[in-house]
Amino acid sequence: MTSSSTSHTTTPRTVEWIVTTQDAPWRPQEPMLFSAMDGMPNVIVDVMTPKQTVDGIGGCFNELGWAALGLLSDNDREAILSDLFTPGEGLNLSLCRMPVGANDFSTDWYSYDEVDGDFELEHFSIDHDRATLVPFIQAAQRYQGDLRLWASPWSPPTWMKTNGHYAAARPWDGSAVDNGIRDDQLGEEGTDMFILEDRYLETYARYFARFVKAYGDEGIRVEMVMPQNEFNSAQVFPSCVWTAEGLARFIAVLGPAMDRLGVKVFLGTQERPHDAQVETVLSDPAAGPWVQGVGFQWAGKGAIAAVHHAHPDLALYQTEQECGDGRNDWRFARHTWGLMRHFFLNGAQAYTYWNLALTEGGVSRWGWAQNSLVVVDPHTNTFRYTHE
Repeated sequence: MTSSSTSHTTTPRTVEWIVTTQDAPWRPQEPMLFSAMDGMPNVIVDVMTPKQTVDGIGGCFNELGWAALGLLSDNDREAILSDLFTPGEGLNLSLCRMPVGANDFSTDWYSYDEVDGDFELEHFSIDHDRATLVPFIQAAQRYQGDLRLWASPWSPPTWMKTNGHYAAARPWDGSAVDNGIRDDQLGEEGTDMFILEDRYLETYARYFARFVKAYGDEGIRVEMVMPQNEFNSAQVFPSCVWTAEGLARFIAVLGPAMDRLGVKVFLGTQERPHDAQVETVLSDPAAGPWVQGVGFQWAGKGAIAAVHHAHPDLALYQTEQECGDGRNDWRFARHTWGLMRHFFLNGAQAYTYWNLALTEGGVSRWGWAQNSLVVVDPHTNTFRYTHE
């Protein structure tokens, strides 16, 4: 809603009113005339007590998203990128997320160094990303020159984990997915699947640093990292559970390594309503001083209010839009609006949508269907924008 005048409240003002419905987006309504009040209003907008500053809104760069866009003509793909990223014309997505290695919407599992025991990281390489994530991000940068990025891993290299596997759970029944995990490799919430030995912690911190430097060489600056995606969740796709105490041990090593590169460290992504886990890390004398913010997603929305109350000056990000079921329906768009409202009312300074683009149905390598802002039909090589 935009006003054509900012004159005194006793002067009538014409307000443009635009409505989006399930069947018709961005439909202008009859102009509304606001004049002097003659009674109690039913809406009061308080402009005298501003809350948090919003750093930005963005999405995540995933391999399957770039693969979907690659099915389109050059003109269609560029039009979509412009709509997503161009300031003043499109969504102006400006603060985006990227994975460190494989995530659940990668083409398959990979890390930047899968050579067992390579503590010197002699075999570290981001070559895999040069076919997907690097060109995806660089394409976005053409339209959003000031694009800001933060990153998190879904799993460390398998040789740094106690189970030696990228996942932590069996495939879902009926998914027809095979991740090759054995019973003795299954993970469990509340444990540490990373090998918490100094040599591994130090090597993993250097792994992050090599990632930041390698992407910097591609003209892609990573300004912030989180140590683990959903550190409580044992998943069929790349994942690694940590305890809060285990994360604190790693952040105590990661923090100085990132500080030398001018990169911030946030705690996240917190996907449980457990603010006590956040407090455990923040209160750790070796880890807490390095934590400059906290990221929340999914059920983590139940913890953000308590953390914001206890630490009103701490940066808080919503880190992953709940991803739906691949139907991209109006029902879930309404749910999305409620999520945005909840996070911003509770102090979030950034909001991250998840998949920017997927093919019809949105099914991942690991059999999980998700929503996206853009849906590509692989049979006709055409696209549509979703309600979200």
